[in-house]
Amino acid sequence: MTGALAIAGLGPGAEALVTPEVAEALAEATDVVGYFPYVARVPERPGLTRHASDNRVELDRARLALDLAAAGRRVVIVSSGDPGVFAMASAVFEALEAALEDAPDYGHLPIRVLPGITAMLAAAARAGAPLGHDFCAINLSDNLKPWALIERRLRAAAEADFAIALYNPRSKARPEGFARALDLLRETCGPERLVTFARAVTTPEERIETVTLGAARPEMADMRTVVLIGSSATRRVVGHVYTPRQAS
Repeated sequence: MTGALAIAGLGPGAEALVTPEVAEALAEATDVVGYFPYVARVPERPGLTRHASDNRVELDRARLALDLAAAGRRVVIVSSGDPGVFAMASAVFEALEAALEDAPDYGHLPIRVLPGITAMLAAAARAGAPLGHDFCAINLSDNLKPWALIERRLRAAAEADFAIALYNPRSKARPEGFARALDLLRETCGPERLVTFARAVTTPEERIETVTLGAARPEMADMRTVVLIGSSATRRVVGHVYTPRQAS
């Protein structure tokens, strides 16, 4: 049997937002690899082995998926949202690059990246269209990069007047980072800029709240929250938040 690896995005949470392409790959898989809660979203069935692991072992998870595929298995490595947005696709190619030195045959493995709906896009749709003009996404986790770099990118994005999607804003281990980010944004953008807090979008725990930067508080976000910072042109209309298509 010829092995293959698919790197798939499961979307933000609702089963209706899993793409048919991803659903087909999961139906054909012999093995599913991923972070515990994402693997749990894939139903058990005969012929499927699920390999769940902790969130901070991305490269180990990627190597396992490559090894299984090289052994002839049909493997799907799963992420939430889209696998190419702060997720497993990059980790797989990093692991592949390292593996080629000792196992050049891995370069012949069929590898596909299957896109998914990101939390950022799902959150924006719930709010209206806050990303309707130029925008960027910044991961506030400092696990893989220093806080000084996060702050520099955040300030540059705010000064360039992008709408900004913030991923992983506030964990229990580092609650102070998001407070510092809000202070920086208030300093750069002023207190009237609109901010949407979108938690657990498309799940039963969903909560969407839009406030001004002046009213935003660190405790309004956690690791299941995507925070959308509007540009200077972002506004509200009958309960919806949108950014006009023309440049301000």
